[in-house]
Amino acid sequence: MIDSRIKRSESNQVAGPGILLAIVLAVSVSAATHADDYSSPPAVTEHTLIEEALASNAELAAARSQRAAAQNRVEPAGALDDPMLEIGVINAPLDPFSLSREDMTMKMLGLGQRLPFPGKRGLRKAVAEYDSASLKLATEETRNRVIREVRVAYADLAANQEAQRILERTRGALEQLVATAQVRYRLGQSMQADVLEAQTELGRLATDRQELLREESMLQNELRRATGRIETAGYVRAPPPALLTVETVATTDVGQRPQLRALETMVEREVQAISLAEREYYPDFDVSLQYGQRDRAPDGMPRDDMVSLTVAVNLPIWRKSRLEPMVAEARSMRDRAQEMLRAERLQTEADLATRKTEITQWRASVDTYRSSLLPQARATVASAMAAYRVGSIDFLALRTAQTREFEMETRLVDAVAAHNKAVIEVDFLTGRLPAEFEPSEVLP
Repeated sequence: MIDSRIKRSESNQVAGPGILLAIVLAVSVSAATHADDYSSPPAVTEHTLIEEALASNAELAAARSQRAAAQNRVEPAGALDDPMLEIGVINAPLDPFSLSREDMTMKMLGLGQRLPFPGKRGLRKAVAEYDSASLKLATEETRNRVIREVRVAYADLAANQEAQRILERTRGALEQLVATAQVRYRLGQSMQADVLEAQTELGRLATDRQELLREESMLQNELRRATGRIETAGYVRAPPPALLTVETVATTDVGQRPQLRALETMVEREVQAISLAEREYYPDFDVSLQYGQRDRAPDGMPRDDMVSLTVAVNLPIWRKSRLEPMVAEARSMRDRAQEMLRAERLQTEADLATRKTEITQWRASVDTYRSSLLPQARATVASAMAAYRVGSIDFLALRTAQTREFEMETRLVDAVAAHNKAVIEVDFLTGRLPAEFEPSEVLP
C-alpha cells in the first residue's frame, strides 16, 4: 500500500513515466512487505499468560509447597510429646531367679507423660503460626513477582514487535525511494550516489531488524520460563502497546505489599520466640503412673498388687551457659527482623516514589510525541518526498527526514513501554494485582 503522504505529493505534480514506474515498483514492494501480516498467529493476551504462570511456574509451586509444609507444622508445635509406656520386672532376685520369693518383686506396667510448664505449648504453637503466616505472605509476594515478570516481559515484547512493524514500514518506504532513485538515475535526474546511499540505509535497517529479532527471542524465552512451559509454549504475538492506567497514583502506598507484611509478621514471631525462651526458666514435669503385679508367696499366700505415681521436674539451673544465651539470641533475632522491615520499607517507598515520577514523566513524553514531534516528523517526510521528486532537495535530506520519522515512532513505542512498566512496578510495590485476578486468585 502506497503511503498516503506519497499520494498527496504525487497529486501536486505531473508524474513522468519514470515516476510512474517507481510507483508501480513501490506498490509491489509494499504488498510483499505486508503479505505475511495475514498469516501471523493470533495475539496472546496478557491474561492468558498470567493464568499459565500461576498454574505452572516452578518457583511459585515451590513457594506454595513450602507454605503447605509450614501449615502442617502448626498443630505438632503445640502438641504434647508422645507418652512413654514401660513394661518390666522390678526387684527380682538373681540367685536363684524367682518372681515369687521376695515380697517386693513385681511385674510392672507403667505410663509416663511429659507436661511442659503452662504457657510453653501455646507459645510454641504461636511461633509456628507466625511462621506459617509469614510464608503465606511470602508466597503472595512470589505470586506478585511472577505476575510482574510476565507483565514486564509482555510489555517489552509488545514494544519489540511494534518496533519491528515500524521498521518494516520504514523499509518499505525506503525501498520505494530506492526504486525512485534508480529511475531518476536512469533518466539522468540524480546521481548514482543516491541509489547507493539508499541501499546502504536498507542494509542498516536489516541489521536493526536482526537486533530486534535477537531481543524478541530472549523475551519469548523469558515468557516461556515465567509461564513454566518451556517445552510446550509456542510463539507469542502481542498486540500494539497501549497506555496502561493507574488509579490515584498520588495516594498509593506500600502498606499492602506482601513482602512488608511478611516482615511485620516475622517481627511478631520473634517477640513470641523471646517469650518462649524466657519461659524456659521454668521446669517441665514428667508424670508417671505404674502398676505392679505380685505373685503368690512360696507358701501360697496372696500378695497385694501395687500402684506408684511419680512426678519429676527438670532443674533449669544452667542459666549462664544455656538459658541466658537463648534469650539473648531471641532478642537479637527480633532486632534483626525489625531492621530488615525498616530497610525494606524505606527501599520500597523510595522505589515507589521513583516509579511515580517515571509514570508522570513518561506520560508527558508520550503526549509530546503524539501531539507534536511525530506529526511534525511525518509532515517533514511528506514535504521532503514531494521536494525530492521535483529535484528541490537531495537524497540525503530526504533520508534524514525519514530517519527522523522512524526515530520518533520507535521512541514513542519505547516511551509507552517504559510508562507501562512503571505502572506495573507500582502495582507490584503496592501489592496490587491486575483487576481480573483480584477475586479469582486464591492461594491454597
